[in-house]
Amino acid sequence: MKYPEIGKKAPEFTLHDQDNREVSLADYLGKNVLIYFYPKASTPGCTVQACGIRDSKKVFSELNTVVLGISPDSPRRLANFTEKQGLNFTLLSDEDHAVAEAYGVWGEKKFMGRVFDGIHRTTFFIDADGILRHVMAKVKTKTHHEDVVDYIKSHMV
Repeated sequence: MKYPEIGKKAPEFTLHDQDNREVSLADYLGKNVLIYFYPKASTPGCTVQACGIRDSKKVFSELNTVVLGISPDSPRRLANFTEKQGLNFTLLSDEDHAVAEAYGVWGEKKFMGRVFDGIHRTTFFIDADGILRHVMAKVKTKTHHEDVVDYIKSHMV
């Protein structure tokens, strides 16, 4: 897995959101964008992570930051996740994992003795000009929202 180069334009993409609308990274020029890749909606770790972001919405807005969560789930599954958890940010469907591959987060994983391909939980910080500024490869689901807010406050404001 190789991440895009820091200091360069972040890989562009267009995906469908939880409402089946097309969303492009370019839609957010002028704002900081936090892209976080997560393995699967409605699983325990992904729910904890998403709810932390949900509860930090006001802080992200104050920091001129939009949050985009990307997983290989279908838009329908994302809609169910959004509704069930009261999520207030955009989730994007990357069913063919092309965007995950472009960002270097799709690869071999091991879980309970099983080996399979999937998304590695990773977060990308993109500035208002669309430039990749930081990659957070070690993500703790319980403190993710605090960790990313701290990074944005100290490096991107």
